[in-house]
Amino acid sequence: MNLLTRKKISSIDSYEPMAVSKFSNMILEHLTTHYNHGYDELIIVCIGTDRSTGDCLGPLTGHKLFNSLKRYDNIHVLGTLDDPVHAKNLSERIQDINLLYSNPFIVAIDACLGNVERIGHISLSLGPLKPGAGVNKDLPKIGDMHITGVVNLSGFMEYVVLQNTRLSVVMRMADVISSSFITALWRFTKSNKAAKN
Repeated sequence: MNLLTRKKISSIDSYEPMAVSKFSNMILEHLTTHYNHGYDELIIVCIGTDRSTGDCLGPLTGHKLFNSLKRYDNIHVLGTLDDPVHAKNLSERIQDINLLYSNPFIVAIDACLGNVERIGHISLSLGPLKPGAGVNKDLPKIGDMHITGVVNLSGFMEYVVLQNTRLSVVMRMADVISSSFITALWRFTKSNKAAKN
């Protein structure tokens, strides 16, 4: 769980009617601009735990992406409901990525806390994510690009707030992120094939 900062590149409200279309365009633009430059594999790391409603955005998104992206040889999803990436194993999973994957481009996905008017918003930013900052945990940074979803209000009793977050809010954001990623990757792969022919 990450604390939302003001350094956002792109953001959408998951409740707006064209959320998937808009967010898939944002993902496609970032992949086209940054992933195409010398990377061999795309690793999507979905961070969080299913033991806390507010912190399950990552595992829910990973669960939704895992089977849909199996057909791609060079795209891998880490962090699902069955096999989450969380505070206790994040360092180990980062080591595994460095050992097992060739020249990876990493996209980190995590929940965050923010202002009340930002609840339900999803942001896409370049650079690494600092997981655990919202609950004062010192965890390693991860990602060449990251996606965060504001699940609840920050600033007071963060662990209690996370435990009392509405699942419907988290599920909506997981649906938008996963659907957007699936659409963006299909378009990205299609345009790459067309460019090679």
